[in-house]
Amino acid sequence: MAAATDKKDEAMSDDVDRDSEDEREEKSSGYRPAPARAPAAEATFFTIYKRGQGYWTRMCTAGAGLVIIGLTDNFLYRTALLDVQRGAKTAIVGAFTIAAAALVWWLMNKPDNAEFLIATDSEMKKVNWTSRQELIGSTKVVILFMLLIAALLFFTDVIFGYFFKWITVLKQGPFG
Repeated sequence: MAAATDKKDEAMSDDVDRDSEDEREEKSSGYRPAPARAPAAEATFFTIYKRGQGYWTRMCTAGAGLVIIGLTDNFLYRTALLDVQRGAKTAIVGAFTIAAAALVWWLMNKPDNAEFLIATDSEMKKVNWTSRQELIGSTKVVILFMLLIAALLFFTDVIFGYFFKWITVLKQGPFG
């Protein structure tokens, strides 16, 4: 019986050693099992996917969608529906606006598209924006070099113009 007890103690000590090895491996590798999540609330058409994330990219995307819808409405009302009566024209444009707005809403809240907008927002937060002084300095350098290259090209053109007049390819020089 003592032998059975010794084996049991050995098995228990082996299990403890294995658990501590597993714990050590988890700590060294950084692996942690995912915590159990509560079941997500059922998504409906009016549910915003991951509300509060990617706010500015979503707002700019919605604004761009509204601008496109508005321009299309203007085109439909003024150009495409010329032969339609005013009341019917307004109804068609209104129906298009509602359908297009619903499409934009659905596309913006589709999980893959929303994840892209959220990732875009987080990347834009990482951008190192230049200061006002750096922007003014860089603009001055660009304008200066643009003027220098324009002057260089002008003088090169004048020289070639006189050269071609001298070899009688042109009848007149660069200035007449």
